[in-house]
Amino acid sequence: MATNDVFNHNVPAESAFGYAQAIRSGDLIHVSGQVSFGETGEFLYAGDFAAQLKQTHVAMDKVLAHYGATRNQIVSQVLYLVNLQRNATPTMEGNLAYFGDHRPASTVVGVAELTFPGQYVEIGFIIDTRLPA
Repeated sequence: MATNDVFNHNVPAESAFGYAQAIRSGDLIHVSGQVSFGETGEFLYAGDFAAQLKQTHVAMDKVLAHYGATRNQIVSQVLYLVNLQRNATPTMEGNLAYFGDHRPASTVVGVAELTFPGQYVEIGFIIDTRLPA
């Protein structure tokens, strides 16, 4: 496997749990759930949904940049939300702002909790590099 086939943010959980943030499989790139990571891999903005969503999109953009891909090549996403009813509207607004006119397939799942205390959002997605950037 080529070194650019796998991407990591170099956060402790990648080693502790034994997973990659993203891995290429042919023309598809499967991306693990992205969260509000800081530059040194720490979780940011506990308890602040809007800031977490914005920073999660920053983490997604880092994955895209690693593979030379764009948001227009994201074909599907799964969003995991704590307090789904309260966070549904800001999620929709953030999604529209992030994707613009692009419309990937999307699934939103309400969950009781996520990995980090105060974490409200996590987004996994698939990139298809055959699509125009």
